[in-house]
Amino acid sequence: MRIVFFGTPGLAVPSLEGVAAAHQVSAVVCQPDKPQGRSKRPVPPATKVWAEEEQGIEVSQPAKLNDGVFEAWLRGQAPEVCVLAAYGRILKQAILDVPRYGFLNVHASLLPRHRGPSPIQTAILEGDGETGVTIMRLDAGTDTGDMLLHKAIPIDSGDTTESLAKKLAELGAELILEALNLVESGAALYEKQDESLATHTKIYKKEDGRVRWNMRARGIHNLVRAFVPWPVAYCRFQGDTVRIHKTRVVETGEDRPPGTVLLVREDDIVVAAGEGALAIEMIQASGKKAMPMADFLRGNTIEAGDLFEDV
Repeated sequence: MRIVFFGTPGLAVPSLEGVAAAHQVSAVVCQPDKPQGRSKRPVPPATKVWAEEEQGIEVSQPAKLNDGVFEAWLRGQAPEVCVLAAYGRILKQAILDVPRYGFLNVHASLLPRHRGPSPIQTAILEGDGETGVTIMRLDAGTDTGDMLLHKAIPIDSGDTTESLAKKLAELGAELILEALNLVESGAALYEKQDESLATHTKIYKKEDGRVRWNMRARGIHNLVRAFVPWPVAYCRFQGDTVRIHKTRVVETGEDRPPGTVLLVREDDIVVAAGEGALAIEMIQASGKKAMPMADFLRGNTIEAGDLFEDV
């Protein structure tokens, strides 16, 4: 089938690669290049790099979507179906109506749970035991369209947003090919979402990564995992802002004020939480790189009784 692919970050590339290998991708639509780093030099999205450098596929990066110009361009591409994976912008109904078979969206949750922009982070933050990918037909709502396929995978206790996103990107690449085969063969059967089960995610900000030590240890652990690679959980220690990259929940039997260092060991330190305790295995001091706790302890003194504080 003739397809226009909508997607921006590296996590969309596995789906793009799979679709391009099996179908005719006439163009890739992604967000504009964005300035990054201290130099603020514009950096192209991963999908653009792959499309232009690897395949010579036309790339469109519209700043505006709803002035009629982009719609006319899309009609000129004559797509039978459009595939969307982490594009990051809202599409109006006039655009959704262009392809004969509509838009198929690769959404990283088991809809209707975790609709919206941050399903992976939210699943980890809320302690879900599983998540997955849903292939749905886009409508004008926020992830409210009819579902074609879905598949679940477990969330491991050590999964971060970074590691889980990679797993879901690979799963999404598999499912979108299966979905396109169903559409092409005329065998696609769509299922409406149960609105009574719907939950909604938000766009997270830097301040959402603040650690509050009176939380349960499990909650802090989930927060740490959810905010790797960004914004990374953070708190105060010895007058400095530190970021916590890796933890695990431990049992100690001690009852000390939240944030108190209970144990200092070779590879980690154990800190009391509001309920339970947390072993910190990887930490980052202000202005430094993240490092294993064993390396951090070689250049920094931490003793039992020291206090980690909220920001």
